[in-house]
Amino acid sequence: MSETLLFSIVESPGHPDLGDVYQRRGIREVRLRSIRKAIQALQYQCPDYVVAEFFYGYGNNYAGANLGNLDVFLASLQKYAPDARVIVMVERQERQHADRLAERYPLHAVLVQPVSAADIAGCLPGAD
Repeated sequence: MSETLLFSIVESPGHPDLGDVYQRRGIREVRLRSIRKAIQALQYQCPDYVVAEFFYGYGNNYAGANLGNLDVFLASLQKYAPDARVIVMVERQERQHADRLAERYPLHAVLVQPVSAADIAGCLPGAD
């Protein structure tokens, strides 16, 4: 059986450090500091899971094409790793926008911040 690979896209200080959870599950974590770096990494590695924060694009210049920070990454993910399970963390006031994102792209889970280790663990293989 191959190793489970998880991309952890950390774009803000609010992203919890969940490395211990992943390690206990035998999951190899690749921490990426931006969406751009995550898209580049997709060209070389196909994750089984992705954990990322969603930020709605208030006043963005995309004329409604993109909802926020994850759209371009999720489109790339469909090309390079279509079976990856995406866990999105979102602030409570932006939850409705994450629901709209889920209409466009398959999301494994949407968790409202603050997210605990137990919340994430329940979304991963080998859940207790």
